[in-house]
Amino acid sequence: MTKIISIFLFICLSPIFAIVALAIIIADGFPIFFRQKRIGLNNSEFWIYKFRTMKKDTPDIATHLVKEARDYNTVIGPILRKLSIDELPQLINILKGEMVFVGPRPALYNQGDLIKLRIEKDIHRLKPGVTGWAQVNGRDELSIPDKIKLDEYYLHNKSFGLNIKILIMTGVQMLIPKGVSH
Repeated sequence: MTKIISIFLFICLSPIFAIVALAIIIADGFPIFFRQKRIGLNNSEFWIYKFRTMKKDTPDIATHLVKEARDYNTVIGPILRKLSIDELPQLINILKGEMVFVGPRPALYNQGDLIKLRIEKDIHRLKPGVTGWAQVNGRDELSIPDKIKLDEYYLHNKSFGLNIKILIMTGVQMLIPKGVSH
């Protein structure tokens, strides 16, 4: 069912994909997508896809660790990030079975501290999501221990109702963005 919904969304959102792709090409050329190694279910590695919001020479580390990150933004990058439009290509990851709509956000391959804490709390046994409980409760403003607490809450309270609540909260935050760095 998740794959069917993602195909439907892909078709419905294709005009947005085309507009964003064209804007990225005009602003900074190819590639359109940013691909980055992430940690998924049971600590398996996979490539996550996003619309590229930063220039080609940006270091491959978490955005909040990049010094003077604003200097690396493309012209449209901050808008794409603020509205979470950069996340739309993760429909590809859902189609590939690497992600789901709701779950803990996938850790970067080099976030050893986050990965270690997720293993300790069994959070690594959840498939990562495009959005999640930590995303709607602070996003980039959260410390790693706070993210772990929220991910652990989701692990122990995961339900259809909680997923719907998270999806609704995500929609609201896309309309009224907050907690997004750079």
